[in-house]
Amino acid sequence: MQEPFKSYSKYIKSVFAERVQKISIDAGFTCPNRDGSKARGGCTYCDNKTFNPFYCSPEKSVTQQLNEGIAFFEPKYKTQKYLAYFQAYTNTYDELLKLKQLYDEALSHPKVVGMVVSTRPDCLNSNIIELLNSYTKEYHIVLEIGIESTKNSTLKRINRGHTFEETKKAFELSKNTDLHIGGHLIIGLPNETRADILHHAKEISKLNIHTLKLHQLQIIKGTAMAIDYKQNPKDYNLFDVETYIELMIEFLENLNPRIIVERFASESPREMIVAPKWNGVKNYAITDKIRNEMKKRATFQGKLY
Repeated sequence: MQEPFKSYSKYIKSVFAERVQKISIDAGFTCPNRDGSKARGGCTYCDNKTFNPFYCSPEKSVTQQLNEGIAFFEPKYKTQKYLAYFQAYTNTYDELLKLKQLYDEALSHPKVVGMVVSTRPDCLNSNIIELLNSYTKEYHIVLEIGIESTKNSTLKRINRGHTFEETKKAFELSKNTDLHIGGHLIIGLPNETRADILHHAKEISKLNIHTLKLHQLQIIKGTAMAIDYKQNPKDYNLFDVETYIELMIEFLENLNPRIIVERFASESPREMIVAPKWNGVKNYAITDKIRNEMKKRATFQGKLY
């Protein structure tokens, strides 16, 4: 039977003849909802320590972080190439010249074949898009935009500092380029219902988007959301594994079938998670469960699109 959803692993194998690994980089960026230009404190759920590898530090150069990341992964996969992943905070939030210097340094590494730049919708403009697109003649360039929710009330509550209308404009900016456009969505943000989440699928299906990262909301110790969760637990619909899998199948059925699904879940360090407690269930296990259940039901991505 054909794959029931458009998988990232098959896509990436079609782009590269060999294995590729993302190497995260912390280039010292901040965000407009951290530095006071829009707000303070950042997104209420955010703690970059949950996904920044040990070698990431803004005190190190881009080259040093790449070298240390490659040294970590290379013993296991000696022949692979790498994607430089500007991941921490908002990686287009600086002057154009500074951005070019950072991107140029990453792409000059002999083992780097492409770049992933993670950012917010309100930190993009035509000049930045043009700069990123200029690299596509030689490299695989991914622009990853944080959507998080299509509901403005949710975006306000989690202190994103932008609207979904701004998100749509950001995706429009990237049309008619050779950039690979990714999006990121959190499932289970406060006061969002099942109907809201299925509506996200329909709204995202309209965007100029190639790949989508999904993950369950994880409430992390020390964040503003952890305080909010303690004060307003009824506002949070945190899914157990089986309920989440059911919801993801429905989500996929409503999702545009051309969109590649890069991931369904996220794993933060267990000691940092307040809730939900999934007891170490791995990302690949969630993907396998979704795939197997969809095959069992003979359903597929886009069935209701």
